[in-house]
Amino acid sequence: MLGDLKASDAKVISTEPLMSKDARWTTLVLTTYTDPLGKQRTWESAERSTRPRNSPVDGVGIVAILQKPSGPELLLQKQFRPPIDKLVIEVPAGLVDEGETVEESAVRELREETGYVGVAAEVSPVMFNDPGFCNTNLNLVHVNVDMSLQENQNLKPELEENEFIEVFSTPLKTLYAECKRLEAEGYAIDARVGTLAEGIEVAKKWKI
Repeated sequence: MLGDLKASDAKVISTEPLMSKDARWTTLVLTTYTDPLGKQRTWESAERSTRPRNSPVDGVGIVAILQKPSGPELLLQKQFRPPIDKLVIEVPAGLVDEGETVEESAVRELREETGYVGVAAEVSPVMFNDPGFCNTNLNLVHVNVDMSLQENQNLKPELEENEFIEVFSTPLKTLYAECKRLEAEGYAIDARVGTLAEGIEVAKKWKI
């Protein structure tokens, strides 16, 4: 998909403090509140500054299950994330555009990042990524992918010039073990992928 380029070719060169006035995507906030005892306290946090006016969420994560002859596989990707200087194992994801529904955003992002064409089937409750640190949130959208379609056999991603994404899939039944293996190889595991893997293991253990 990337020709001779790989997501692993990226590297952090330097880091430095960033003033809120110079930031494009985020801003720092100091919140004053009262606790249950009535004591006044403050809390430092970050806010994403790109949420569309009429959208309840910043973005979407996409759960796309590919039906393979050997069994269902979860569509994943490898993407370099500068804040942690690591390649991260993620589900396809992206920000909601102005005027989009989360379903439309999920279908668009899936096509752009992976080349797969799908139909949104189910939307999760709103999920907050790290509510002790920032207000960023998202919906997970389940997208059905018909592997018999010609478009899904001849993939044509539409990556932006600053996106370097490697797409792969892994069997759902061994997702937890695959996360462990990938972590041992130096990859970081995105919380959405890790949580899904943990959920599968819990379901197995308790025979849900």
